[in-house]
Amino acid sequence: MKISYFCPLWGSVEMPFEAFCDQVLEAGYDGIELSYDRGDETQRKQRVEAMKSRGIAHVGQHWQTVNPDVEAHIEEYKQQLEWIIGTEPLYINSQTGRDWFSFEDNQRIIAAAKEMSEVSGVNIIHETHRGKFSYSAAVMHRFLEADPELRITFDASHWCCVSETLLEDQQDSVALAISRADHIHARVGFQEGPQVSDPRAPEFSDALNAHLGWWDQIVECKKAANEDLIICPEFGPWPYIPSVPYTLQPLCDQWDTNVYMMNLLRESYR
Repeated sequence: MKISYFCPLWGSVEMPFEAFCDQVLEAGYDGIELSYDRGDETQRKQRVEAMKSRGIAHVGQHWQTVNPDVEAHIEEYKQQLEWIIGTEPLYINSQTGRDWFSFEDNQRIIAAAKEMSEVSGVNIIHETHRGKFSYSAAVMHRFLEADPELRITFDASHWCCVSETLLEDQQDSVALAISRADHIHARVGFQEGPQVSDPRAPEFSDALNAHLGWWDQIVECKKAANEDLIICPEFGPWPYIPSVPYTLQPLCDQWDTNVYMMNLLRESYR
């Protein structure tokens, strides 16, 4: 079983992409998780060539589809996925559906992803995320029970924020999600937000330890199944990162925080 660590492009999009790739390798990451602007062939080609020339693997990321009309949403979603499939990613991590769509309509969107995955051979997994079909542990439980083949990106930071707990009272739902996880977003959330200001701070030790415990269980599941795992430390930029009012000066450095989390997990799972 191999664990790889991928760097999010999120937060570094203003940097020339080639320079970003070099920085990713220098920091010790194994790959990149990134999205693409649909229709921008120049961007897509440049990014793919830059990664290939450096031997960098990548996971595609979808988050853009927010159309409130379900039929139009499905068509746009399929087009977005097709655009990412064209980059030949290891797989796609998708923020899928809407939190206010019906259960049945969100199932239709998930089914569209499943069909595209079967046709293309590119696995599409679904991120646990606020605003999407997977916005809470309890709601996600229902989807996972309804579809034994549904696989996810585990990011419990959102669920902590939504429920205003560290999920102590939802252990069954968390355990089911852990059993279906194929990818980890290693960001630490807490009862009042999806991202602590600094995971090293002692006031957030309970939140950090809760997340570490969940990630440990996913690693054990993958070891038992002899399956590889990719972890993406995904602390985000402003407005995710708490900042000083008016100046928007971040309270910690996003890049350094993600590198810290990668190294912490590398040492833990060595």
